[in-house]
Amino acid sequence: MKLHTLTPAKGSVKTNKRLGRGQGSGGSTAGRGHKGAQSRSGYHSKPGFEGGQMPLQRRVPKFGFKNNKKVYYKAVNLDLLEDLAGKNTGGNISLQFLIENGIVGKSDKVKVLGRGELKSKISVEAHKFSATAAQAIEKVGGTATTVK
Repeated sequence: MKLHTLTPAKGSVKTNKRLGRGQGSGGSTAGRGHKGAQSRSGYHSKPGFEGGQMPLQRRVPKFGFKNNKKVYYKAVNLDLLEDLAGKNTGGNISLQFLIENGIVGKSDKVKVLGRGELKSKISVEAHKFSATAAQAIEKVGGTATTVK
């Protein structure tokens, strides 16, 4: 075996068809079909163009509005805090504790709401409290601390 005798395996190399290079190269249309814009050089269709038919993005109605300045809070109710109070917290439920237990995400803002009943004395950290939740926490001797 010598370098000048090496050749690729049989059938592994195929030459491309040279279209648009005269009559002997596969016909006059060069694989582009007959006439029309798509057969011409420089043809470019606009994104979403459907041949003159009303395009999908114009057929489907627009609706809704998303206010980018609105602050969305993740709701945590008193009944959930009551369940968490028995989980070795020492009566202290911080934002970090809620994140570690998978109740809220680390980028979520937390608002404590007043659904359920609170029996144990706990101190809670959150971004916001509803009036009934803060009242219920303080009624059993706990503290509601607002965090920024």
